[in-house]
Amino acid sequence: MHDQNMAILKGLVSVAWADGHVAAEELEVIEALLQAFEASSSECAELRSYANSPRTLDDIPITDLSYDDRRILLQHAVLLTFIDGEQHEKEQKLIEELAERLRIPGIEARGIVDAAAQRAKGFLNLL
Repeated sequence: MHDQNMAILKGLVSVAWADGHVAAEELEVIEALLQAFEASSSECAELRSYANSPRTLDDIPITDLSYDDRRILLQHAVLLTFIDGEQHEKEQKLIEELAERLRIPGIEARGIVDAAAQRAKGFLNLL
């Protein structure tokens, strides 16, 4: 797995911890991405161990993320915030803060977030 993909997953772990715990559904998304990114067994173990401790946006290895990777992280983060069927106000604020930390300009970030939210809402029946 590429270092950038590990950084994306670590970012998603931080988003999952935003409410003080990681829900089983959030872990399922992270596990699916581990498979999609073709993570080795040692990489899977590393990320699972990483996810066992509370994480914040400060823990995201932003310098490991390219321009495109930052946008992918933001999209995936939006989808993760809808995992329980709706995006709460606290999660919306977290996404806004994440976009700022990723240094994605406001208008572009809003477009990414809106498109990802629409996509997530379309998938709610599958959750």
